[in-house]
Amino acid sequence: MSVVQSVDSMALLPAYLAAGTAVLVLIVDLVLARPRATVAVAAFGALGTAVGAAVVGAGGERRTFCVGADCSWVFGGRAALVAAVVALLTLGVLGLSVPALRAGRSPVGEYAFLLACSMTGGVVLGAAGDLITLIVALETLTLPLYVLVGLRRGSLASAEAAVTFFVTSVVATTVTLLGAALLYAVTGSLHLDRLGALLAERPELRDLPLTTAAVALLLLGLAFKVAAVPFHAWAPATYDGAPLPVAAYLSTASKLGGLVALLAVVQRALPADQTGPVLALLAVLTMTVGNLVALRQRRTVRLLAWSSVAQAGYILAPLGALALAAGRTGEARSAAYAAAVAYAVFFVVLELAAFAGVTALRPVGADGGTLDDLRGAARRHPWRGAALGLALVGLAGLPPGLAGLFAKVTVVRSLLDGGAAWLALVVALNAVIGLAYYLRVTAALWAPTTAPGAAAPAVPVRGVVAAVLAVATVAAVVLGFAPQLVLDLAAR
Repeated sequence: MSVVQSVDSMALLPAYLAAGTAVLVLIVDLVLARPRATVAVAAFGALGTAVGAAVVGAGGERRTFCVGADCSWVFGGRAALVAAVVALLTLGVLGLSVPALRAGRSPVGEYAFLLACSMTGGVVLGAAGDLITLIVALETLTLPLYVLVGLRRGSLASAEAAVTFFVTSVVATTVTLLGAALLYAVTGSLHLDRLGALLAERPELRDLPLTTAAVALLLLGLAFKVAAVPFHAWAPATYDGAPLPVAAYLSTASKLGGLVALLAVVQRALPADQTGPVLALLAVLTMTVGNLVALRQRRTVRLLAWSSVAQAGYILAPLGALALAAGRTGEARSAAYAAAVAYAVFFVVLELAAFAGVTALRPVGADGGTLDDLRGAARRHPWRGAALGLALVGLAGLPPGLAGLFAKVTVVRSLLDGGAAWLALVVALNAVIGLAYYLRVTAALWAPTTAPGAAAPAVPVRGVVAAVLAVATVAAVVLGFAPQLVLDLAAR
């Protein structure tokens, strides 16, 4: 008989801190009704969650909610990295939201509460050890975003984006749950490690049509969450209709959550010979379509949305190559997983810096506007334009954006080590295509206006937004010079 072990509350500390932040924000908003106090509680809670995740992660792997050897909560180095990054992204997005909240664009209490709830899902996601915990955490991350996307008062585009996001996410969740249910019907288990062991030890289970259907449904459902082609159509419209800080959160924390969920099931539960071809195909389609469509975009947020789609393809590539090289050593397989996680972290830092730069260069409460609206912005606001330019160059994978360069090198190296040279070539070709639109936007920042007096008026700097932009830029620079900080944690 299996023995249920005692609960390790220390392992659950990051989740307690994140959930406690959401509850405390709600109480402070109801009792004090002071917007500054509400925002301060949310900010300190997010910072405390990041610190708590780092402290717990530094103590080694901790497991709880275990029945025998099967655990529903596994908090190690990678889970700590994901939790800390999600919490810090939440803190950054909250900072970007402050000017709009002060201007009354959105209700402060509801906004901060929903953001803290979403952060809780992201913190739990990295430590999920079974499919139920994984899916519930992913939905906890996503559900508040349905409301946040549509929370911009008086905006029809925001309401349309919220409906689009809601409908597609519901479909994705249904497909994911159906895949999980079929896997349980085949194996009788929902724990990720147990699923992987059963499917590895019993080849007859892998050959069942029901298993193939379950794997396909689970992968496709999670592919919706990361906006992988052909399940990407919701992303550009949703990003463009959402308030700029919420679009930043969608493009960073939400996408990171979907990628972590996909990585968890691929690494620990699903058979590599079935996931590999699907993920390799998704990676090629996602990076190629994302880059080609981004070339035609004139709206800033839509361009960033399509570039985010392309970046998801780069992250998926090592996972596809991993299964194509199923006979490789465990070390090579672990390197592929680490490459995907590391690229995701590098990407979200640069993406946050890019959205922070756009927010800093646009009026309070405005959308991202068009590329023409950013023309000459770096001439009017030198350091803000330089920070945005550095983020775009980093996303392109060029110096001095060394974080993006190391991210692409890490992916290409993992593909070559995994025996997927053809996929490495596709990544390299797409990186060259991506240069066209990243450098076009960067050049527009310093371009002269077409006619005298045509330049947009100067946008006054907002202290909190400037601070977020500065911190994100510094973080990108530090990761560029010390990428091993992320690579070591991603490998654990």
